[in-house]
Amino acid sequence: MIVIGEKINGTRKAVNAAILARDAQFIAELAAEQAAAGADYLDVNAGTNPDREVEDMLWLLEVVQGAAETPICIDSSSPATLKAALEHVKAVPMVNSINADPRRLEAFIPLIAERGCPVIALALDESRSGMPKNNDERLENVARIFEATRAAGIADAQVYVDPLIMSVATDNSACVQALDCIRAIRAAYPEAHITGGLSNISFGLPERALVNRTFLTLALGAGLDSAVCNPANRALIESLKATEMLLGRDRFCRKYTTAAKAGFVKK
Repeated sequence: MIVIGEKINGTRKAVNAAILARDAQFIAELAAEQAAAGADYLDVNAGTNPDREVEDMLWLLEVVQGAAETPICIDSSSPATLKAALEHVKAVPMVNSINADPRRLEAFIPLIAERGCPVIALALDESRSGMPKNNDERLENVARIFEATRAAGIADAQVYVDPLIMSVATDNSACVQALDCIRAIRAAYPEAHITGGLSNISFGLPERALVNRTFLTLALGAGLDSAVCNPANRALIESLKATEMLLGRDRFCRKYTTAAKAGFVKK
């Protein structure tokens, strides 16, 4: 399971305030906590106005990379921000994200291919209005993305498909749709990874952590092998380790027993 730490995101009020105030200690602590908890990547999203996003992203990268050696996931919809960030990362980063919009593919794919970056691919098309209405549309978008990535020489194993996990509070079938889409993606693109923001499923509901970790166990069974989440959430990681063990993905139960002895989350 590839864990992408979600906490350094400027759309969160506390993080936005820290970015604007240049509170390096606050950001560094978020980075160090997620790195210590075992994140494979640290998502870094400035989330600020376009006229200052590049400046804010570069400041974030300096702080985060000074606090942790974990590779970065550059999270931006701006080609200019991505290009600038790629020049300031120490290790090969993940890119978050592309979609089936031809303009996004044209702007992002050359940069991704040149650096050999893994990339998150959203199952939508920004050039069309609204979210996909059903899984058929999602899979059509995914097919166009793979056509473009393959043409650029990007291996399927470098692509992390996000099936667009939606809130079950607004659509009672959202979980079932997500699981069906994950299975379809896994069948069509067996070498690719499948990821997504776990907390989307619980938006608007009480006891969100319970919903998130229950969804995680179901999604792992369907073929999910990555997630954008909080790696320092002990209950979530407990469910993750136990589910992977029960699915036969943990030889001799070593990962589970080792995590259990360590308390599941490093402090």
